[in-house]
Amino acid sequence: MARFRRKFCITLIALVLLVLVITVVLKALTPEDSPFSSLVGGELFPERKNELQRESGKPFQTKMNDPPESDKDARLEATLKRLPPPNYYLHAFYYVWYGNPKFDGKYIHWDHPQLPHWDTKVAQRYPQGRHSPPDDIGANFYPSLGAYSSRDPSVMEAHMQQLRTAAIGVVAVSWYPPNMKDDNGEPLDDLVPLLMEVAHKYHIKVIFHIEPYSGRDEVNMFTNVKYIIDKYGEHPAFFKYRTNNGKLLPLFYVYDSYLMNVEQWAKLLKHTESNSIRDTPYDSIFIALLVEEKHKRDILTAGFDGLYTYFATNGFSYGSTQRNWDSIKAFCDDNNLIFIPSVGPGYIDTSIRPWNFQNTRNRINGKYYETSLSAALQARPDFISITSFNEWHEGTQIEMAVPKTSQTVYLDYLPNKPAIYLEITRKWAGIFGGERRKWQE
Repeated sequence: MARFRRKFCITLIALVLLVLVITVVLKALTPEDSPFSSLVGGELFPERKNELQRESGKPFQTKMNDPPESDKDARLEATLKRLPPPNYYLHAFYYVWYGNPKFDGKYIHWDHPQLPHWDTKVAQRYPQGRHSPPDDIGANFYPSLGAYSSRDPSVMEAHMQQLRTAAIGVVAVSWYPPNMKDDNGEPLDDLVPLLMEVAHKYHIKVIFHIEPYSGRDEVNMFTNVKYIIDKYGEHPAFFKYRTNNGKLLPLFYVYDSYLMNVEQWAKLLKHTESNSIRDTPYDSIFIALLVEEKHKRDILTAGFDGLYTYFATNGFSYGSTQRNWDSIKAFCDDNNLIFIPSVGPGYIDTSIRPWNFQNTRNRINGKYYETSLSAALQARPDFISITSFNEWHEGTQIEMAVPKTSQTVYLDYLPNKPAIYLEITRKWAGIFGGERRKWQE
């Protein structure tokens, strides 16, 4: 019995020594930075991950050299916890038409031309030509991010953080069909996937603000709405709104909708028309631009679902005149239309329209913006839209701006800090949310 115990102990010691030797050998053979030394830092069978990505329709973004996804998610969640919750009834008009040499090979939109007045005699009294970035840009304020590119992922990330700081839940992105563009820019549709991805990270939704592209009519409007919904409609960042009858539908703003006549719009938007978009998989909520008072009746007759006012200049148009908002809301209530007044922090576009000083609206250190928000809230709107997050040419931006010293003289937000308009928006987003709850009681 004692001999057996001795043999067992010797065998056990030999096994322990063997395990130690094997461990030392393997340690010497396996480099510390091997992707297989830890399953946390890398992904086995990445081709299978790609297959799953295609099957699910959701992007898989982890790369071999990225930090662990759980760490990134934890950092992002920690950031989001410090920010106010998004208000999905608060929309901001958003522009992705800016470019610079690093990302686009040239400056885009920052070099906006100074537009001549339509009266040649008046035009002769004002400068003409293009701006010369980065020190001279087509804006009266200067962005804290500099003359940025909308294609820069870090810029998109910074924008989404600013939007969440302001408690804005939805961006209405200025949109042209593929291969089409505005007079001073480049095609934009290829930026939408990046926008959708970054917005989703910050729990922000995206709406399309359809611009008056060349040749816009009821036929290609149907085609383009179909394109948007087919391509982006299943993305989790794509905004949908549940109507009173229970339908979950996309929402589209249509800029300068009055450029198409009522009969054309009716063919697209009336249930009675044979080629209507209604009762198809592409049925949506269509919001028209109200400029003149007569447009109210046209919008109703054309079959739109609601209206917005866009302009940040109080008194510039019937729709943008704040004292009219109560009566416009009453008209909408009487006709089952959605009312979306547009508010803004001020207006100045003399950098690109040097003759248009009469439409300037001074920010008054944020008081103009707060007055606009108060007037919108008084009308008890369905949504509030903000003109704008970053329309720098017209000086309606709430994006962070900084003082700038150069040959070009810029305005700034002093004595307030660069984030002042984000903070004002955040305050009123909370007030709006509280008022909405009261209205529904």
